[in-house]
Amino acid sequence: MGQFLTFAMVGPMASFGTLAVGERRDGGDRPARSAILGLMGACLGITRDDRNAQEALGMGYGLAVLCHAPGRLLTDYHTAQTAPSRRNWHPATRAQELAGAGELATILSRRDYRMGSWHLGAIWARDETPRWTLEDLCHAMCEPVFTPSLGRKSCPPGLPLAPQLVDGENVVSVLLARHADGPESRITMRYGHLRDQFAGRGGGMDTLVVLDAADVAQQGAGHDVIRREIRRDQPLSRTAWQFALREEAILCGTKGART
Repeated sequence: MGQFLTFAMVGPMASFGTLAVGERRDGGDRPARSAILGLMGACLGITRDDRNAQEALGMGYGLAVLCHAPGRLLTDYHTAQTAPSRRNWHPATRAQELAGAGELATILSRRDYRMGSWHLGAIWARDETPRWTLEDLCHAMCEPVFTPSLGRKSCPPGLPLAPQLVDGENVVSVLLARHADGPESRITMRYGHLRDQFAGRGGGMDTLVVLDAADVAQQGAGHDVIRREIRRDQPLSRTAWQFALREEAILCGTKGART
C-alpha cells in the first residue's frame, strides 16, 4: 500500500506546450510532467529562480496522469509587437521595453490550445523524507500562493483541483477509482453526460494512463502498455528553460487491461 495525492485538471481551455521553436508553438494532447510540476510549484509559491526548491520538486515525486479526453484542438494566430535587441539594455517591464525601443517590429506566432480537456493527476513521494509531504501539497492546492493555470495564465481550471489524499496499491488503480467515483463523476451523475459533452467525445474511447516507464512494473497494476514515448519534459533549469529527456509509458486503463 502507498499514499497518493490525486487532483483534477479540467478546463474549458488549456495549453499543453511541447518543444517550441521559432514562431510555431505546438501543443500536446495531455499535460507534460514539467507543466504539472509547474502547477504544483505555483500552488506552493516557488519562484523560478529558487533552484533548490525547483530541484526538490522535480526529483522527489512520481507522477501519473489519467487522460479522459484531450479536448478539441484550437490554433490561435497571435501577433505581437517586439523591440529590436539593444546591447546593455535591460528594461524592467515590457511597457518600458516598448517605450524606449523607437521603431517596433511585429511578429506572428501560431499557438495551439485544447478546448474542453479533462485529465486527472496523481503524485506520490519517491523518498521517505520529501521536502513537502503529500499533506503539504494538498494544503497548497487548496490554498495556492500563485494562481494555478493549465499551461498558460489565460487557461484557468474550469473545475476545482479538488486534491484528495488516498491510500492504494498503485497509482493506476487510484486514478481509475477517482475517475469512476471521484468529485468529477458526481457532476456526471447530476448533469447526465456533461463530462463527455464538455470534452467533446463520445462513448467507446479508451481511458489512458501515462507515467514514467520506470514506474510501470510497480505502479502499472498489470495494465497493457500501448506504447512508449520519449518526451523532453523533465525540468533541469526553470530560469534557463532547460529540460531533460524522459521515457513515458502509455497504458490502457479500460480495453485490453489484464486482470
